Amino acid sequence: MTKAEKRAASKAAREAAAAAAARRRFRRQWGIAIGTAVVVVALVVGGFALFGGKDKGTATANPSASASATAAAFPSLPPGTDSALATKPTVKAGTGTLSKLNVTTLVPGTGAATKAGQNITVNYVGVSYQTGAEFDSSWKNKQTFSFVLGQGNVIKGWDQGLVGVKVGSRVQLDIPANLAYGDNTTDGSPSGPLRFVVDVLGAQ
Repeated sequence: MTKAEKRAASKAAREAAAAAAARRRFRRQWGIAIGTAVVVVALVVGGFALFGGKDKGTATANPSASASATAAAFPSLPPGTDSALATKPTVKAGTGTLSKLNVTTLVPGTGAATKAGQNITVNYVGVSYQTGAEFDSSWKNKQTFSFVLGQGNVIKGWDQGLVGVKVGSRVQLDIPANLAYGDNTTDGSPSGPLRFVVDVLGAQ
C-alpha cells in the first residue's frame, strides 16, 4: 500500500469513527429528550390526578356534610308544617292584667287536633307575662319536650290550653298565676302570670 493509500484509509477510518461518535451522541441526546418528556408527562398526569382527585373529593364531601347538617337540623317538622316553626319565636311581655287563660293561634296547623290522653311533642318558649324575661325554652338545648296531655304532668294552663290545638300549630298561651306556678314561689319556679309560645309538633 502506497503512502497515499495509507493516508486515504486513515482518513476514512477517522471519518467513520467521527460518524459513529456523532451517532452515539445523537442517540444519547434523543434518549435524554425522550426520558425528560416521559418524566414531564408523568408529572403532569400525576399532578392532574392528585389535584383533580382532591378537587373531586372536596366536591363530593361537601354534599355529604350538607346532608349531615340537614339530617341534624332542629326541629324536625311534620310534613306540610309552616316553615315558621323552624325558627325560635320572639316572645314579648303582655299588657294589662291577666285574669284568665287566653289561647291565641299564631301559626295555624293542618294536622289533627290534640286530645287529652295523647302524648304530644312540643317546642316552647316561656317568659314572664309582666316583664318578658325568658325563664325556659326547649330551643336552648335543641331538644323537644313530650308529655301526656291532660294528666297533670304539666301546669294547668298547658293541660287546658293545648287541648284541641292542631298538630303543626304555633300558639300563644297567656296563663294567669293560678293556672301556672302561683305567686311568690320559693322553689325556683317563675312567679305570677306567664306567657308561652308553643309549637305542637306531634300527637300520638
